[in-house]
Amino acid sequence: MITFEEALSLITQKTGDIRFPKQPARLYAPIAYLLALKGKKLRPALTLLACSLYKDDVRVSINMALAWEIFHNFTLMHDDVMDKADLRRGEPAVHKKWNENTAILSGDAMLIMAYKYLAKYPISCLKELLDLFSTTATEICEGQEYDMQFENRLDIREEEYLNMIRLKTAVLLGACLKSGAVLGGAEAKDQDLLYDFGINLGIAFQIQDDILDVYGDAAVFGKKIGGDILCNKKTYLLVSALNSNNEEARAELLSWLQVNDQPEQKIEAVTKLYNRQLLREKARNQMDSYYKKAIRSLNEVDVASEKKTVLMEIAKELMNRKT
Repeated sequence: MITFEEALSLITQKTGDIRFPKQPARLYAPIAYLLALKGKKLRPALTLLACSLYKDDVRVSINMALAWEIFHNFTLMHDDVMDKADLRRGEPAVHKKWNENTAILSGDAMLIMAYKYLAKYPISCLKELLDLFSTTATEICEGQEYDMQFENRLDIREEEYLNMIRLKTAVLLGACLKSGAVLGGAEAKDQDLLYDFGINLGIAFQIQDDILDVYGDAAVFGKKIGGDILCNKKTYLLVSALNSNNEEARAELLSWLQVNDQPEQKIEAVTKLYNRQLLREKARNQMDSYYKKAIRSLNEVDVASEKKTVLMEIAKELMNRKT
């Protein structure tokens, strides 16, 4: 069983070893730039860690891990264009450093590159991995589409929101874990349990992110608190508030959603609305519920308990994070 630090080190090394064609430079330079930016590299690390539950030598899963890392960064490159985000990991987003057309085309090249790493696997497991990869990629696109649709809706049900974050965020964690288990030679039941572990952990992770944007420490969180409130982003907290039975509170919330020129006042007012309706507590309870589901699935994985310690620790750390 490898440690999380060892998994990160291996991913960082292998990512740094990628060599791109020199021409056309404008196509490949943005890819190299984005992959070199400091990121958590959680997803590819999960692939290696899942594989190591069943194999001591995780090198068999490194190309799969790289495929996921490249794919994930492809989605970020395109997301930044759609969200008009200026920064990525504290540095200029690709579409700001170059331009939108470059970001779109370089992102497309990244997706193709991810499939090239996946295609390195033998025919004995290639179809299973391709099916998982393609299904996950499609689901993430579906999640992004729902997220964009939500921008113009005020009637989003809680279950719709949870399904959106499952698709946009959680399925990738589940797939990274399952693919590592496949390459490790795990039985189908364990593959599915690790997938469920990732799905439920991913949903809990996103709800935690929604909470931190309102209640986090700006000095630690790494960005201004209340950013989601200012852009009316649909989060678990906002969706819950919009579904409130308190008509007076809902009317007040709707009025603040129309305000764009009083940032500090808007953040304070909406946060107070959340506080009065105990929505922080509701979100935490929902987060804890999905976290517990994740741990139950991990506990059922048929390997020695000590081998699952690293994944247990990662799950706990994600739920206690401040950034």
